[in-house]
Amino acid sequence: MKKCMLFLLIVFLLLPMAAFSSGQKEGKTVVTFRSWSPIRETTNKMIAAFEANNPDIKIKATIFNYPEYLVDLRTRAASDTLPDIIGLEPGAFTQVYREFLMPLRDGAEKYWGKNWQDKFYPIGIDQARLGNPAGDENFYGLPVLDQTINLWYTVPLFEEAGFEPPKTYDELLEVAEYFNRKGIAPLMVGALDGWLRRDVYMQLIHNIAPGLIYKAEVGEAKFTDEPFVEAMRWWKRLFDDGIIQIGALGLSAYPGSMELIEGGRAAMFPMGAWWQQQATRPSPPPLSKGLVGYAPMRFPDVTDKGGPPEDLLGGIDVMLGITKSAKDLDGAYRVLVDFISGDAAQALINTFNDLPAFKGLNPEFYETEHQKKVWKIFTEEWMPNVRYARQLVDADVKQAFEDALAAVAAGEVTPEKGMQMVQDVWTPLK
Repeated sequence: MKKCMLFLLIVFLLLPMAAFSSGQKEGKTVVTFRSWSPIRETTNKMIAAFEANNPDIKIKATIFNYPEYLVDLRTRAASDTLPDIIGLEPGAFTQVYREFLMPLRDGAEKYWGKNWQDKFYPIGIDQARLGNPAGDENFYGLPVLDQTINLWYTVPLFEEAGFEPPKTYDELLEVAEYFNRKGIAPLMVGALDGWLRRDVYMQLIHNIAPGLIYKAEVGEAKFTDEPFVEAMRWWKRLFDDGIIQIGALGLSAYPGSMELIEGGRAAMFPMGAWWQQQATRPSPPPLSKGLVGYAPMRFPDVTDKGGPPEDLLGGIDVMLGITKSAKDLDGAYRVLVDFISGDAAQALINTFNDLPAFKGLNPEFYETEHQKKVWKIFTEEWMPNVRYARQLVDADVKQAFEDALAAVAAGEVTPEKGMQMVQDVWTPLK
């Protein structure tokens, strides 16, 4: 009898540990989520909206700044401790972790129906499989948010100066000369971050040779071809001509440039549709409140040819993937689906975090008419014309680009040598 009682006691004590290890906590399924986006405050609102309608599931989320997230993800993949759901970018990012991810097509059809792809904006569906091996038509991540890549300008600064947003490089120079005299950064770039360096270059190369970079990725062109070198020269000119501020290579995008921008120290800056979320943070500064201080603009045309209408860049901002280590696959799917198209998604869009990937979602409230106008520019005028992906497919090429852009901007290598750095790491896509 004593041995029996001792056995039952041991079993009783081990039950909570067993429940925790299988994704259970206090009778609830625990779904773990790690990402850099949406930001922490927004993710908390999404979790609250989901858990209010799904009391049997608890979401445990950890949100990082982007660079820290990359380190965390690499570490967890190496140690087989990935969470149930992870944030992804299309292309190189997703392909690096594809072996750890569940194919999502069957689950998507189960929750959204046979024609589930029609419920998403086409650009998101197109880019979700960016870089998949030939013949692999599956989805290893599904888009939550779409975006455009563009510039913004600070409205009161432009109004005071009597400027319209520049459309050519000569106009950009004129604006830069004026604001430099005022001690204001003409184009505030947190160029310490590789992704922002790459964003600016991508706008330049698509202005000069729309779509050519994707041909180079598959070997139909070389990264050392003249259009790529020319775009790199324009990148260097942005620094040499005083358009990008001094010290840009030592300044992070977040929180570095963000704080200066919201302090009125930047005439223009390269962000995307996600900048709208600045208006919905707790106690936003005056320029961000109701988004009254900022308006989006297209990247000026360095070719002086008018710029093709299809040169808008964008597509997927953030995707979600379910890892193969997910403890409760059904629970993970329920979270993913709600984050994309349910009450959590509505809570997300209400924060203006970015543009919805799922059709039919709009903010339930606009603080100002200007904020509403900006939203319509993005969703009705710009997103339908996004043709090119912001992302690259090969992780080595992507890193080489970011390294080369830093080296060229710093004057350490020539534009020609910078593009050779990229070509040197290129290998045929498998």
